[in-house]
Amino acid sequence: MSTIALLLITGWRLYLCSVNNAEPARKAADLRSRDIERGLRRAEQLCAARGARLTPVRRRVLELILAADQPVGAYTVLAELQSERGKLGPPTVYRALDFLLAHKLIHKIESASAFVACHDIEHPHESQFMICDDCGAAEEIHDEAIVQSLRRLGEDRGFAVARQVIEVRGLCPACRTAHH
Repeated sequence: MSTIALLLITGWRLYLCSVNNAEPARKAADLRSRDIERGLRRAEQLCAARGARLTPVRRRVLELILAADQPVGAYTVLAELQSERGKLGPPTVYRALDFLLAHKLIHKIESASAFVACHDIEHPHESQFMICDDCGAAEEIHDEAIVQSLRRLGEDRGFAVARQVIEVRGLCPACRTAHH
């Protein structure tokens, strides 16, 4: 048997593990593909319910973000779309990203100017992110206590909080283990 890579999925997050059997890898890839398709179907349903249209370009941009194992930059998305569809300009990608952000299907990692899929599109929310400085993986968390605390602190100071951007940087469990 040959050694292959297996993708393990937790939410939208992927981990690579070494295994010695092709069958589990095929099953993991099938599971990943089903998760992406499920995410796309959920997004289409949500957009339809809101009277918005998930165009083919918007859908493909979302699919690329869902499939990524770390935050994806706009120019990475643009390069992939150009390889599939020919010449496209940055405005095409930025319009699609703006739509996906406005409908809360993705989040922007501000410090990296990159995008990740939202793990809970049915419930609009403020998120916090844990970002690995080593591998670049980002994990979305949602802690309502943090959200409310920041709103309260803003209100106490007469500040109207319009948007929260919380990005915590450090090492993910896999990278911490690798460094020890």
